[in-house]
Formats: sequence, C-alpha cells, structure tokens
Amino acid sequence: MLDFFTFVITIVIIVLVLSLLVSCIKIVPQAKSYVVERLGAYHKTWNVGVHFKIPFIDRIACKVSLKEIVLDFAPQPVITEDNVTMQIDTVIYFQITDPKLYTYGVESPIAALENLTATTLRNIIGDLELDETLTSRDIINSKMRSILDEATDPWGIKVGRVEVKNIIPPADIQESMEKQMRAERERRESILRAEGEKRAAILTAEGEKESTILRATAKKEAMIAEAEGQAQAMERIYQAQAQGIKMINDANPSQAYLTIKGFEALNKVADGKATKLIIPSNIQDVAGTIASLTEIVKTTNKD
Repeated sequence: MLDFFTFVITIVIIVLVLSLLVSCIKIVPQAKSYVVERLGAYHKTWNVGVHFKIPFIDRIACKVSLKEIVLDFAPQPVITEDNVTMQIDTVIYFQITDPKLYTYGVESPIAALENLTATTLRNIIGDLELDETLTSRDIINSKMRSILDEATDPWGIKVGRVEVKNIIPPADIQESMEKQMRAERERRESILRAEGEKRAAILTAEGEKESTILRATAKKEAMIAEAEGQAQAMERIYQAQAQGIKMINDANPSQAYLTIKGFEALNKVADGKATKLIIPSNIQDVAGTIASLTEIVKTTNKD
C-alpha cells in the first residue's frame, strides 16, 4: 500500500514538473515582442520564435505589439486666438519601436500619449484664428506629428501620422458659416445665370448678323443673276435683229417692200397716241425716216 502511494505521489510530481516545464516554453508570434524580467530587473526582449523561461525567476513583464496602432481620441475643447471655443478630435497613427522603452519609459503610455496630444493641440490652435483653424488642417497635422514624434522618442514610440478628424465650432458660428455659404452659393448662381444670359444674347446677335448677311448676299446674287439674264436677253434680241437685217439684206428686197415696212414701222411708232406725224417725201431715205421718228417722239413728249 505504501509503495502504491509513493508511486502515485511520484507520478503527480512528474506531471507537475512536466506541466511547469511546458508552461515555461513560450512562443512569440509574428509582430510581437515580450519584455522579460529576471528577479525583478530587465533581462531581455524576446522576439519571434521559441523561448524558455526559468520558473519562479523569469517573468514576462509586458507583451508589446509591433504593428501600427490607431488611436481615435475623444473631442477636446480648444480655444482659438480670437477666443472661439470649439471641439476637435484627432486620430494618431503610431508604432512601438523599442519595447523596453515602451515598458519602462512612462507609466500608462497610451494615456500619456492622449494627454500629450490634447495639450499639443491646444497650444497649436491657440496661435490660430477661427478661419485659419478651419483652413489649415494640413499645417496642424504636420506640426502635431513633429511635436508628438519628438516627445515620444524616450517612450519607444514612433508617431507616423496625425489627422484632425473633426472640427466642431459653436452652434452660432456654424449658423453664421451656413448663411455665408448659402450667400456664396447664391452669388455664384447669379453670376452663372448672368453669364449664361450674356452668352445667349451674344449668340442671338451673332445669329441675326449672319442671317442678315446671308439675306443681303442672296439678294445681291439674285439681282446680279437677274441683270445678267436681262443682259443676255437683250443681247439675244439684238443678235436676232442683226440676223434679221442681215437676212433682209441678203435677200435684196425691192423698193416697194421697204416702203411697206416703213409704213408699218410708222404705224407702230404712232400707236394711235401721236397727234402729229411727219412723213418724208422719200420714204426710202433712211435719214428722213430717222428724223421723222425723232420729231414724232418730241411731239409726243410735249403733248
């Protein structure tokens, strides 16, 4: 019975020792670091891999993530240079570069970083007026990143980016800004409407001008075409008359035929409207005929 009891105790001791040894085997995952203390003092920093911790002597003081960490701090009340109180919240992107400094550099590093961010933000905004604050986000971000990065170096922290997330002015300031924006939009709308009307008027005037020019050009071309048509018609009439005279001359008409034609010409000239006709003694004489026609025309014009 005693041997059995001794056997059980031995088994229990072996199991406990094995459990203790297994619990002392530590595996550090990727992007992690463990800060190890030995007898209460800093011993070393474990990086990725398998490590063995001496029981009751070594202790893991801090498990540090080496990933980039994002902290979104609550809005902080700040006062601008022109005494306007507003709420501003920021987002900090930082990374732990030295686990030892992060563990022993400052108590509660995250709370310390938040308080440092708030005080830095108040100092920067205190040198700016309201309008500058609303339009200088990049300047604020750059200044805060530079100051925070320098201040957190002893803590093993590298500040990569600082972003001003929201700037919330007081309610009365917001109302004034909305009225100003509304007035600006209305002004731009009026300018755009006026420019549109001006452009439309210009296009209308240009259209009327081009239409007038086209009408005048068309009328001129029509008159030229009409004049050319009349000239061609008269030319053809004269050609026909000349051709007729030539044909008569070629036919060698008799004196009697010429006399008859002369009377027919006088009859057409008189046309029942002349009150005086002078008939030459020699109807065949061309000069006499022309003089008679001239006298008839003059007499008609006098009457």
